[in-house]
Amino acid sequence: MRKPLNAKGIALNGVLGALAVICLLLANILPTNKISLYALSSFFISVIIIENSIRAGWIFYAATTLLGFMIVPDKISIVPYALFFGGYGIIKYYIEKLDRIILEYILKFLFFNACACIVLLAAGSLFKAEPIVAFSWWLLIIAGEIVFFIYDFVYTLFINYYRDKLRTKLRR
Repeated sequence: MRKPLNAKGIALNGVLGALAVICLLLANILPTNKISLYALSSFFISVIIIENSIRAGWIFYAATTLLGFMIVPDKISIVPYALFFGGYGIIKYYIEKLDRIILEYILKFLFFNACACIVLLAAGSLFKAEPIVAFSWWLLIIAGEIVFFIYDFVYTLFINYYRDKLRTKLRR
């Protein structure tokens, strides 16, 4: 039987949801740091999953994605969150429950590469133009894989820091 959210859990969802949407809005407005803001917006869902449940995480993801599409003026700028960053915490939760490190990394990289392929195929069909890349595609792919590995590592550090340090301080 599912445990219903109490007032504190609902308030936490609301506050973190607002922070996630603010990050998405800033990613749309500011000329730089877009990827950092998308990454930051993705961290909030892990707190929801830890404090409430995976079900609450799904609701949080759906709500922040819908709010992002309603509030952010440039709807295209929500696509990275809706496609990858918003749901990555949920995907990470399910994958890491397997508790087999090599399989976990294979599945995480498959998810990342699937999202990247969707973006490239959609961009190619929407804009009917070849992307202009001043360097080798292989370098771009390798750089993307390295950046994703670092993102996943930092995400794990954030989760551990939240569980070990922040959670006890916030519960006071």
